[in-house]
Amino acid sequence: MRDKLSPGAWGALVLVGVFVVVALLFGFTVVSVEEEESLTVEFDPIAYVDDTWESVQSTITDNAVPLANVLNEFEPGPDGKIATEELMPVAEALGRITTGEAHVYSVAGSGTVTDVDVESSKGSIGLEIEGYDGPVAVRMWIGTRIPSDESSVRDATGFIEFGDFREQTEFGKVAKEINKKVVAGLEDIDKEALLGQTVDFTGAFTLRTFNQPSIDLSEIQLVPVEMSER
Repeated sequence: MRDKLSPGAWGALVLVGVFVVVALLFGFTVVSVEEEESLTVEFDPIAYVDDTWESVQSTITDNAVPLANVLNEFEPGPDGKIATEELMPVAEALGRITTGEAHVYSVAGSGTVTDVDVESSKGSIGLEIEGYDGPVAVRMWIGTRIPSDESSVRDATGFIEFGDFREQTEFGKVAKEINKKVVAGLEDIDKEALLGQTVDFTGAFTLRTFNQPSIDLSEIQLVPVEMSER
């Protein structure tokens, strides 16, 4: 007579049976130890941006439209606001619309520096844009750091997409590292001496429209990928 199975042995048999049924129904993939390690390797945003920075710059430059042309398409009301639906045709023609419904523009132009703010680490300059005399004010971030939620350059490329990353934090880290590259490229500029000077620039700016029936267009914030004094 065969020995009776202990309760523990029966439990093990049940687990094996469940595994076999699940495997047959849904399938499974066997990976080597090396493949498993490659799938769990920690994401390195610095290396990622180092590898893609030249492509980022060239893509923004190649796709840039005159900033004055974009601004001249905006017609905000006396309160500085404009209906989001009125912005759609401009974004479709001159910019790009992200999966998060933000309108992102790659732009280039020239402007006279009207004021310089270097009192805080989030330094910026005001610009009077050549070819535009409308109500929208333009500020450009010049560092020593750029606001943590600023992702215009990343999003303007079109080839850095959220779906390429495992989680939101990785996507966010890429934007921050790109902004550090921007700031590093401006280190040799004497920012306090910019007042009254004319600068040429290429960069990007974003209008966040998700769940917004109207947008405040009294001012835009521009992130440069290139800037030089005349």
